[in-house]
Amino acid sequence: MTSRLLMPFRTVGAGPVPDAEASGSTRPTPILDLAHPRVAALVTQVRRAADERGATTDRARLRTAHGIIAAAVRPVYSVEDLRRVSRTLRLGRGSCSQRMAVLEAVARSLDVPTRVRGLLVDGAFWYPRFPKLRPFVPEEVLLAWPEFLLDDTWVPVAELFAGRDNDPAPADGFTNAGAETLFEAVARTTVDWDAPAACAGSAPCDLSAHLRTDLGRFTSRDELFARHGQTLCLPARTLAEPVLGRWSAGAGARAGGGRTEPVSSSAA
Repeated sequence: MTSRLLMPFRTVGAGPVPDAEASGSTRPTPILDLAHPRVAALVTQVRRAADERGATTDRARLRTAHGIIAAAVRPVYSVEDLRRVSRTLRLGRGSCSQRMAVLEAVARSLDVPTRVRGLLVDGAFWYPRFPKLRPFVPEEVLLAWPEFLLDDTWVPVAELFAGRDNDPAPADGFTNAGAETLFEAVARTTVDWDAPAACAGSAPCDLSAHLRTDLGRFTSRDELFARHGQTLCLPARTLAEPVLGRWSAGAGARAGGGRTEPVSSSAA
C-alpha cells in the first residue's frame, strides 16, 4: 500500500509524453546556480583533478566530477527537489536528485549542455529503504534523470561510465537497498529504465518494470518540476524534510531489519 494523499494534485495523471524533444542548455537556472562561489569552486576542483588524471574529454571530466560529488555530498533522503546546488554543497548532504543536480551544474559550467528526462517511478521501488514506512511512501516518485550532450549525442547519466573495463556481471545490478543510491550505482553498473535487449527481463539492470510514466525531456529540472510538481505536496515536504533531509541513505533499511543506528546531523 502506498500513499497518494501526500502527492501534489498536478503530479497525478501527468499526461502523455511531449512530442517535441528538449534542446538542452548550458544556462544557469534557479536550481543550477552556476555563478555561486561554491559551484565555481567545485568546478575549479573538477578541472584540476581532471587535468591531474589526464581526463581531457567532456565525458572523462564528468566522470571525475561524479566521483568528487559522491565523496563530498553525503547521500540522504531529502525531499526538496528545488534546492539550489549551492545550498546542497554548503550542507554537504543531498538526495539522489540533488546530487545529480550538482553534476548537471558542473556540466553546464564546463559548457556541456544538459537536459532531464521526467520519470514517474512506482513508489514500491523504494520499499526496501523504508520497510516500516510503506503506507507513507508516495504512490509515484518523480525522478529527474539527467542527460548530457557529448559528441552531438544525448547520453543519460547511467551511460557516462559506459565502456568500462570492469563492468560487473548482470547479477551485480542495483537493488535499491542498503547504502548505495542510484547516484553511486551508475558509476559501477548498468541502470536502465527502458529494458534494453542486453538486460531485458529479470536482470537487475532492467528497471523498466518500475517506470509508470515517461514524461519526456525537459530543458532543465526547473522546467520539469514547474510543470509536474515535486513528489510530495508542500505540507508533506515541510513535515518530512527536517527528518529525511538528515537521514542517511540505507538507515531505513537497517532499522527495518532490527538494527537502529544513529543518524548523524552533521554535514559531511
